[in-house]
Amino acid sequence: MTEVASRQGTENDLLLEKQLCFAISVAARSVVGAYKPVLERLNLTHPQYLVMLSLWERSPQSLREISGALDLEPATLSPLLRRLETAGLITRRRVPGNERALAVELTAAGSALRAESLSVPETMMQRLGLNREDVMQLHAAMTRLIDATKASRGQGTAD
Repeated sequence: MTEVASRQGTENDLLLEKQLCFAISVAARSVVGAYKPVLERLNLTHPQYLVMLSLWERSPQSLREISGALDLEPATLSPLLRRLETAGLITRRRVPGNERALAVELTAAGSALRAESLSVPETMMQRLGLNREDVMQLHAAMTRLIDATKASRGQGTAD
């Protein structure tokens, strides 16, 4: 590669259309936006849906466990949990013997909502023009990015 071609490649690296952060940001907003009408039928927002997915896998869970599973701060989760509790989908209670720990558990209505949600993944694949293999490949790529960003946090990189 010539020095001119190399310099031009470096200059082109600053084009907006070449930015990984831009593509991921637009894709994330677009995908979450595509979920909105599907989840509205379930009376859930996208963040609430993520909480419910975690609880459908295992209930009860501590606030800390849900926070770790979703990679969200407990302070961010608290209002979501409050709204899910008001909707009658979960209960929150202090753990006996550990007043600082909060246990979150599905109600019967929250458990029943899982059956209504079974069509969401297929509906979203259709809306996005993807098949299961596409979703698995995208998920694997995003997981690698998540792992790489978590690994780089401890290496003194700027935030």
